[in-house]
Amino acid sequence: MSARTRFAAIRFAAAALCAASLVHRWLWGLSSQTVAGQNFLAYLTIESNIAFTAVAAVGGVVALRRGADPGWLTDIRTVVLSWTITAGLVFALLMWQASLRGIPMTVPWSDVVLHFVLPAAAIAAWVLAPGRGRAHWRLIAWVVAFPVVWGLVTIWRGAQIGWYPYYFLDPRQVSGAAEFAITSAIALAVFAGVASGLIGLSRWRSTLPDDPDAAEPGPLVPNGGEPARDDPDAEESGAAMLPDAREVANV
Repeated sequence: MSARTRFAAIRFAAAALCAASLVHRWLWGLSSQTVAGQNFLAYLTIESNIAFTAVAAVGGVVALRRGADPGWLTDIRTVVLSWTITAGLVFALLMWQASLRGIPMTVPWSDVVLHFVLPAAAIAAWVLAPGRGRAHWRLIAWVVAFPVVWGLVTIWRGAQIGWYPYYFLDPRQVSGAAEFAITSAIALAVFAGVASGLIGLSRWRSTLPDDPDAAEPGPLVPNGGEPARDDPDAEESGAAMLPDAREVANV
């Protein structure tokens, strides 16, 4: 069994575990018969982990079929992992603040998996797993855009129903506009910081294989890769088109 096949199995297992945790968390919330339980999809954590489940499942299929992740998958993983990791960090902060205020906070096993286990495993896979290329710095804008849009919708909806998924979005629980602005800015900075860390790691250490079949096919060169002999410029241009034999597709 190749490393990519093993990694595909890990991705499928992560998708299954995330899906099971989401279902448990939904049922657990409903059993509490609270407003929070009735607004399951309002949490950024839930939305980001639904995306994580889909990306892990698609990534498993890709890992079975290809020796390396295509660029679009690396980009999507960068964005989704930034959301899930940041959600875990924010959840840890909320738990810490709840303990300081003496507020009891029940945490089911599904919350532990969604906020801590899967993000930690995702970071390890990002660094060590085979087939991951380099992510682009421009993805930071996409990472930040989602929580901004989500926050605006959540604030508008909260004003309609009188409930907010996180205390710092509730104007009744913050001291004023300054605290809200500072807290929101810090949260967005964390999103950007996590994305920067993932992108920086990907550019520092790519895990793409050396197998030529795993790389994207390069430009085809006539005559099996040999420059045409009757063209005086063919030898020079052919050499320019072949910086590395690994970039030539197998014909």
